[in-house]
Amino acid sequence: MSIKEDGTANYEYVTARVRSRRASLFDADDYRKLVRMGPGEIARFMEETEYEGEMNALGSRFSGVDLIEYALNENLAKHFDDLLDWADGQLYDYVARYLRKFDAWNVKTVFRGLYSDAPSAEIEDDLIEAGEFTDAFLSRLVDASSIEEAVELLSGTMFGDSLADALETYEEEGVLVPLENATDRAFYANLLQDLPDEPNRAEELYIQFLRAEIDFRNLRNALRLARSGAEIEPSEYFIEGGRLFDEATVRQLASNPDELVARVRESPYGDDLDRALDELEAADDLIGFEHALDAALLEYSDKLSSRYPLSVCPVLAYVLAKEREVENIRAIARGREAGLSTEEIEEELVIQ
Repeated sequence: MSIKEDGTANYEYVTARVRSRRASLFDADDYRKLVRMGPGEIARFMEETEYEGEMNALGSRFSGVDLIEYALNENLAKHFDDLLDWADGQLYDYVARYLRKFDAWNVKTVFRGLYSDAPSAEIEDDLIEAGEFTDAFLSRLVDASSIEEAVELLSGTMFGDSLADALETYEEEGVLVPLENATDRAFYANLLQDLPDEPNRAEELYIQFLRAEIDFRNLRNALRLARSGAEIEPSEYFIEGGRLFDEATVRQLASNPDELVARVRESPYGDDLDRALDELEAADDLIGFEHALDAALLEYSDKLSSRYPLSVCPVLAYVLAKEREVENIRAIARGREAGLSTEEIEEELVIQ
């Protein structure tokens, strides 16, 4: 996914198309209906929405939750392929780079599958083909005989150097954390590469968006460590590029949750994260906070989009919102299949 050689960035055209797509996303009323349906009813509901094409195309091969899962992944990939088809110039490059988050997702999914000796078919079911990796390359990763072989296959990608450095730690400790963190670091390093030194207003908001996402990721990791009480070096989880933390600060605050929360309340994100921080202080675990944090990132992305509509921010905000819709529907379908109550399923949803 390199910059298209022809054309300049066509923000006005793409953001107009994105606004139309955003309007078709499920709302709170849709989710209230879905959580009271069984898998078969959810599938029929989806057939009457913009998922109709995928549901009909896959309906002869799959049923129930499997049908819903495959349709969600197909639809997600289709919409993000459309973004790349619409975009030109620098806008294409920004969107293409951001969509490589699904390459990172797929790399970590393959590592987890190989680590747990999961069948290839199960690993493939969890892949999302919305990044740069081809179907053929993903198949080679899934068919790797070991994590070491998968890392070797990835040597020519943007993840290669970072994973090679982490492989030795993985082999010494026998846990996936070093490889997963190396994958995330490589993704965000690629996002922040070659950004302009003197950005215009649209570029400045794009940079703010990326730094906010990194800050929220570092905040999530720091609080997980703080709440876990585990003796893990916080810097192993730290991702460069945010504006809220540096590595030394994360190391210090990860051992003091109260101080960490106070620091965030005083930060530029304080107002945006107010509800999330209240959830954290009231909750016995991190689940409520992490869901509130996801909602806060959606709201923050929308805020940046409104400040300068003709930028990449509305496009990336749509990517986050569409991704969240897919995760919500998947959580509902899996929860209903597992026999969870309506209240238990609703706790898993993130709704703006």
